[in-house]
Amino acid sequence: MAYDPNNVFARILRGDLPCRKVYEDAHVLAFHDIRPQTPVHILVIPKGAYVSLDDFSANASEAEIVAFTRAVGAIAREAGLVASGYRILANHGQDAHQEVPHFHVHIFGGRELGRMIAKE
Repeated sequence: MAYDPNNVFARILRGDLPCRKVYEDAHVLAFHDIRPQTPVHILVIPKGAYVSLDDFSANASEAEIVAFTRAVGAIAREAGLVASGYRILANHGQDAHQEVPHFHVHIFGGRELGRMIAKE
């Protein structure tokens, strides 16, 4: 999957589309998902043009990687999810149903989340 500079997250980063921001620093933007699947559903994205975790981990600067990791923890704490628990999810590629070709992490919480993957 190639990076598309007109993907929805790139458009949000440019200010072309609005978002309900919950966090922002020099390297990271986080906002509420427009179609939440849990009571708390926050998307965390790097500001750089990375298509996946594989791309991000291989090509991002140390500062970007540290900022992203710290931001995910800070956002979960600020959302009040630490005590009850939360799930972090990043989809990569077709089999995982990645919809937006911009690396992002979902933070899910606010209720019992069940098993990670259903048994077949």
